[in-house]
Amino acid sequence: MSEATNPTSAILVCAGNASRMGGINKILMPLGNSNVVGHSMLAFEQCPDIVEIIVVTKSEYFREIQETADRLGITKLTTLTEGGATRQQSVLRGLRKISKESQYIAIHDGARPLVKPAHISKVIRDASVFGGATLGVPVKDTIKVVDDGLITDTPHRPSLYITQTPQVFRKRLYFEAVDFAEEHGLDFTDDCQLVEAIGGKVYMTVGDYTNIKITTPEDRAIAEVLL
Repeated sequence: MSEATNPTSAILVCAGNASRMGGINKILMPLGNSNVVGHSMLAFEQCPDIVEIIVVTKSEYFREIQETADRLGITKLTTLTEGGATRQQSVLRGLRKISKESQYIAIHDGARPLVKPAHISKVIRDASVFGGATLGVPVKDTIKVVDDGLITDTPHRPSLYITQTPQVFRKRLYFEAVDFAEEHGLDFTDDCQLVEAIGGKVYMTVGDYTNIKITTPEDRAIAEVLL
């Protein structure tokens, strides 16, 4: 682990129910020369600061994910662990498996297979400066706030960003945020919210628009084109 400038444990969250995919397991869907989770693991494998990969998923997917890693020559996959009832609980289960030597935690949606290793390195560097950082991109469209069908506000577009993953945090800061959430019964769908809840600063690292999340069947078709 001493070879990495900022030794980071990656937690790939792959425990969703795929409700918007009609029940199809999106992380094992074929994509390019592998599958969705295979491309996600490969991106983290190729990032020098990543010292281990932990995949949080359903137990019935363990064997196929391990076989995918073996086929791709993934050497950093150390653990497959079962997810929880919510995203936050799934991340916590992955958190229990990280190495004591890691200084940072990178949490990534396993269904974002097109993330670039260079952008992973970039967000880790920013987290080393600010304590926390996330990949994201500026919003292109005008956003409206709607209540009961009526527009109530138009937020200032230059200040709006689409939040992506990985989201990277100093380990000590993230554990402090997790403890706070547990004590107060809070459950977030976004890891930045955890750190924001204790007053932590999170930097927005600009990535690119190809870092899409496979959520619907159309997304897979777009991912194939982008590959």
